[in-house]
Amino acid sequence: MYFFKKYPKLLLIMLLLLVVVPQAYANGANINMQDLLIGVVIVIFAAKLGGDLFVRLKQPAVLGELVFGMIVGNLSLFGFSCFEFIKTDPGIEVLAEIGVILLLFQVGLESNIKQMMKVGLSAFLVACIGVITPFLLGFLVAHIFIKDEGLYAHLFIGATLCATSVGLTARVLMDLGKIATKEAQIILGAAVIDDVLGLIVLATITGLIESVAKGTTMSVMSIVMIVVKAFIFLILAIVLGRLLSKYMFKAGSKLRADNVVLSVGITLCFVFAFISGLIGLAPIVGAFAAGLVMDDIHYRDYEKFREKKIDEIIAPIAGLMVPIFFVRMGASVDLSTFAKPSVLLLALCLTIAAILGKQACALAVCEKGLNKLSVGVGMIPRGEVGLIFAATGARLVLDGQPVVNSNTYSAIIIMVIITTMITPPVLKAVLSRKETHKNDKIVHDEKV
Repeated sequence: MYFFKKYPKLLLIMLLLLVVVPQAYANGANINMQDLLIGVVIVIFAAKLGGDLFVRLKQPAVLGELVFGMIVGNLSLFGFSCFEFIKTDPGIEVLAEIGVILLLFQVGLESNIKQMMKVGLSAFLVACIGVITPFLLGFLVAHIFIKDEGLYAHLFIGATLCATSVGLTARVLMDLGKIATKEAQIILGAAVIDDVLGLIVLATITGLIESVAKGTTMSVMSIVMIVVKAFIFLILAIVLGRLLSKYMFKAGSKLRADNVVLSVGITLCFVFAFISGLIGLAPIVGAFAAGLVMDDIHYRDYEKFREKKIDEIIAPIAGLMVPIFFVRMGASVDLSTFAKPSVLLLALCLTIAAILGKQACALAVCEKGLNKLSVGVGMIPRGEVGLIFAATGARLVLDGQPVVNSNTYSAIIIMVIITTMITPPVLKAVLSRKETHKNDKIVHDEKV
């Protein structure tokens, strides 16, 4: 109630929605555009309200968007079913897909290839272990607890545990003032490589499942070809994309129209996503690659027009579109499955596997004298990337059934929420403990 006392207008808006929307449906207002418009209003309202509340609780806004999406999507449990269309409306689905493409584009923009190269061997080894170990543990947990779901569901659950939320970890390190430390560079470099490897795993398993769904069998060579294709695409996208973006931005700088940087950036993002989908990879792989190739030097000529950097320009658009994806994901969760002991047990075991799998990363840190535990903890959060993997699995259909069913999907969502919530306080405690130990050692040496 504190929230509504502080923001009474929000209560008024919510009451109006609860009155107006059912009345609109009672009057037969079922036109697609009307569904889309009121659906977007509800989704954005839920996203911003949930995001604000969770930020106040010192948690990532994405969790608020997800949780409030779960509330909106499950009001039917309380006899209020007029928001059910949000789960299936094709217009909202398209907006959500655009949102996730923009999200991966942002992740690519925040990633720095040169920075990854600097941290070198440790980051690469941390990333490899951070993909292989969680994958194997996730597959094992799925094989034990949901045998009936089949091999492909087990593979996909393993893939879901591979991801790391580089954005969340970066934000925590920045808030703690540790972004320049060696540990932070290894974590961030490994998280980016982790995302690349995770996307390749996702592309491989998705391709495998889609081939089986079409009635074709996949040989070992076919699987190898998918992996090779993903690697080649990423390498060519980075090499050729840097040249292409350079010339596109140079040509755009001669235009006198407004928002040229935005237009060129979005065009490259969508073209790369399109090509990625065209060759059988997920469009998000192309969007991520497009973000990687963007370089500030490409649009220095725009300074005379006082245009901002591409990541600053994209932020407001992504801020509107990306929450639609997370709210819709939350709305797809069936809260009634949370009452099933089997779902909660699977969620617990997946969470343990997710945490232990990333802790193994600490073993790969080559440099001496570093806080290895902080590297393992920094790789724990699955965040938005884990949610993207889960959503992909829920969309894939094999033998008329989704590869990731509602029970498994709910368990994955619980795992994502827990790993995302525990990382900030635990990482802060681990880094603070090292700082305290260092200070105590200095004081002891001075006394001696």
